[in-house]
Amino acid sequence: MDMKRVKQILSSPQEITVHYNGVSVWIDSYDEQGNTATVHMRGNEKERYTVPVEALQEV
Repeated sequence: MDMKRVKQILSSPQEITVHYNGVSVWIDSYDEQGNTATVHMRGNEKERYTVPVEALQEV
């Protein structure tokens, strides 16, 4: 995935399925300079991870 798509997903009113390492995640925010996104696994909002944007996959 690229940063442009991450921004589109965050601004979309639709629920768009995104996976990180085969696990369904929600994108919480992004860091354009670091080309990373903060995500959490569906059903587990307490644990957040910063991951490379290119590691995210739209399903």
